[in-house]
Amino acid sequence: MILALIRCELFIYEAQSLKDKRSVVKSVVTKIRQRCNVSIAETSFQDIWQRTELTCCAVGSSRKSVEAELVRALSLIDQATDAERTITDWEWI
Repeated sequence: MILALIRCELFIYEAQSLKDKRSVVKSVVTKIRQRCNVSIAETSFQDIWQRTELTCCAVGSSRKSVEAELVRALSLIDQATDAERTITDWEWI
């Protein structure tokens, strides 16, 4: 069994309030949950309105399949026009 997780910090340029931030984060998280076989949550910076951290986790029988799912999730994050991914950390267990 292979377990991997990625932590991504995002910068949200257009957010002027926590409500604006929640809208962007919810859109990205919903899109990833619908299209990828990963678990995702906002794990840090909940009270800062232009910054967030998302953590994605995937479990599988092979490293290749787990990595493919996480790369797909990262590409969906990168497609979001309202947010820019700044820091990404990978962890394999």
